[in-house]
Amino acid sequence: MARVTVEDCIERIPNRFDLVMLAGQRAREISAGAPITVERDNDKNPVIALREIADETVELENLQEALIVSQQKHVEFDLPEEDEVIELLESESNLAGVEPEAPPADGEEASEPEMPQMRFEDAVEEPSDD
Repeated sequence: MARVTVEDCIERIPNRFDLVMLAGQRAREISAGAPITVERDNDKNPVIALREIADETVELENLQEALIVSQQKHVEFDLPEEDEVIELLESESNLAGVEPEAPPADGEEASEPEMPQMRFEDAVEEPSDD
């Protein structure tokens, strides 16, 4: 059954590598609980996926889009604008009761906040003779 199914699929998707990727994606969808569009006939999910592709019961564009999304590792998100960041910093400092610093002027570098210096002797506790 599978050989005939692959030969039927090649008519719809001529590139065998694309066929493998799309059939694999569809088989994963079926394993995750997606409804099948052909009779199961005691076939495994990869064979069902090939039969669905050959019978044109699944949309290839949707399958390709799902494959691309499943392979993406970088998720894009919008970063806040500079004005929004300044407003957030001001609101946080107001909540903490601290006066907000003025943002550096163009061409001027922002100064680093001074960190308190700690000596090694201050960090080491002396053992007690209890």
